Amino acid sequence: MKEQDEKEQKLSEQEPLKELLEAAENGKESLSAEAEQAPEEEGPTLKEVIEETAREDEQPLSSQFTLRKILGGDILNNRSIRRQIWLILLIVLFTIIYVANRYSCQKDLIEIDRLNNVFQKAKYKALSKSSELTEMSRESNVLEALKANNDSSLKQASQPPYFIEIPQ
Repeated sequence: MKEQDEKEQKLSEQEPLKELLEAAENGKESLSAEAEQAPEEEGPTLKEVIEETAREDEQPLSSQFTLRKILGGDILNNRSIRRQIWLILLIVLFTIIYVANRYSCQKDLIEIDRLNNVFQKAKYKALSKSSELTEMSRESNVLEALKANNDSSLKQASQPPYFIEIPQ
């Protein structure tokens, strides 16, 4: 039902154009003669028909979008596209923000990874220095170092330590 109505509407829109083409084929004389003979008709005049068909801003929406029409820019002349231009611009803006955000996040992840590697190296270096310090501060190593230098009168205790109790 809708399809038939749409076809009839398209045909009715094309009738003035057909009349204009026929008039162009027959010549200007026959067109002006017809216009003079039928002034009592309520139909549109030639000037009205030309004005209506010559409007470029109200082209009907083509059901077939070809690559040539899209790349040629013809798609931008359609009323539905012009009405939705702000939505399209908003989508483009959000896409740009999305890509920029993703790029920023990737930069941050690369920086985090680099800092984790630096942290691991520092942690391993601190662990190795701590183990070296523990090894050097053992009692046996300290005594050997003092004996090797002969600069101390410290000796290892022969008796175990004991507690002195003081009465209160």
